[in-house]
Amino acid sequence: MIFIEYYIEKHLKFCYNFFMKRLYDVQQLLKRFGIIVYMGNRLYDIEMMQIELNRIYQAGVLDRLEYMDAELVLRREHRLELEYQKSRENE
Repeated sequence: MIFIEYYIEKHLKFCYNFFMKRLYDVQQLLKRFGIIVYMGNRLYDIEMMQIELNRIYQAGVLDRLEYMDAELVLRREHRLELEYQKSRENE
């Protein structure tokens, strides 16, 4: 019975992490901990989400796999947003 519960728990975590691909998914992860970030600027939102994500990971509430997936999403979104803002400046 314990093995089955362990397998189901790991499988559900895999399924959850498999779908963490967008900023919205990271927002939903943070919302699970009562954290909602809105500063009016997408770049600032992403940076604040990185800070909050680090805080809940260092507190030991978030497991390493979820943290790494969310951090990768935030890094990618930050890079894409910087590229978008630079392209807007060049127009």
